[in-house]
Amino acid sequence: MHNGGMTPRVTRRRALAAAAAAGLGLPAAAEAATTPSRHRGQFQNLRVATYNVSLNRAQEGQLLTDLATGEDPQIRAVAEIIQLNNPDVLLLNEFDHDEDARGVDLFREKYLEVSQHGKSPVFYPYTYTAPVNTGVPSGLDLNRDGTVGGPDDAWGFGEFPGQYGMVVLSRHPILTDEVRTFQELRWADMPSNLLPTEFYGPEISPQLRLSSKSHWDVPVRVGSRTLHVLAAHPTPPSFDGPEKRNQRRNSDEIRLWADYLSPGQRSRWIVDDAGTRGGLAAREQFVILGDLNADPVDGDSWPGAIDQLLDHPRVQDTAPHSEGGTEAAELQGGANAEHTGDPRLDTADFNDAPVPGNLRVDYVLPSRTLQVVSSAVYWPRQGEPGSELTGQYPFPTSDHRLVRVDLQIQS
Repeated sequence: MHNGGMTPRVTRRRALAAAAAAGLGLPAAAEAATTPSRHRGQFQNLRVATYNVSLNRAQEGQLLTDLATGEDPQIRAVAEIIQLNNPDVLLLNEFDHDEDARGVDLFREKYLEVSQHGKSPVFYPYTYTAPVNTGVPSGLDLNRDGTVGGPDDAWGFGEFPGQYGMVVLSRHPILTDEVRTFQELRWADMPSNLLPTEFYGPEISPQLRLSSKSHWDVPVRVGSRTLHVLAAHPTPPSFDGPEKRNQRRNSDEIRLWADYLSPGQRSRWIVDDAGTRGGLAAREQFVILGDLNADPVDGDSWPGAIDQLLDHPRVQDTAPHSEGGTEAAELQGGANAEHTGDPRLDTADFNDAPVPGNLRVDYVLPSRTLQVVSSAVYWPRQGEPGSELTGQYPFPTSDHRLVRVDLQIQS
């Protein structure tokens, strides 16, 4: 089950291109990132990024159609941002999943591996994608409206199976046989959970899945070391009634990783889709990636939701930031004027009236054992190169910004 839909294929052309990438003229924004063949002493530089690309479509198969042309303006702009930032390992959120993973191949072949407005192509010989809960019918009345069917009654909100999916792209080998997925993990199995059983009732509550999309532990081999990419995209803590079911689910989806990083009894309840129990060993290095839909101080999150990771003893927060985030908050006003968080840390440009305003919701959180060189949110100020790619509503790419952290991995 957990290997369904993955794409471990590596073409000779892509492998050679990735190996030769060190010889390419890199864009100025990507100069700090080195490619896999470049070493400094016993350490290897690695740029890791997350990007909610908003490559979701209203109808099943529409993204494949758009990808096949090689000319879709939004997809070209998304690819250009990726080329500018040049990450070595990248998580894409909101990339519609298809059963054969053809969309991932089309995105690489027709967009990433083609220069966008003079930017250097990027090559990712290794990819991973798998089914998600969005749009998968539950057969239950999850929104309690008296009928069964539709996006609100799917295991994760979605118009069709795979909408708002996820993809991991990597220049380094993905250890596909060691990937762990948690698509079917039951919410009720989490001890001391926030599940609103009074809303769902005794029949539905035990069946609910915790992850609105999925949670993946994707091991990536960097030199002689393994880096665990912990990928997720929890549900937004909004569109709720008084039961706050989405706020609660978002917080517990975030807590899943917090428990996973706590070896022993705290992670004993976690069982992956292959039936293996337990969390990540204390000696393992990791980076948490994703649109986690939770701001530390602003927005509608359940109290302390993201703090479960930011304050975790195994996690370091490098606080990636931008000047563009500050400028946007000042120019847009509205809800932003009432925020108490630092706007430099914002990663998403949301509606400013009446709520929620711009928020920090996208995260790259390395383990404390990793050496951090730098970090950033790709959000240029107006008039700066690249600002035409981020823009304002209606966005040329996404309402989210790419977030990156540069690491040094002992090899």
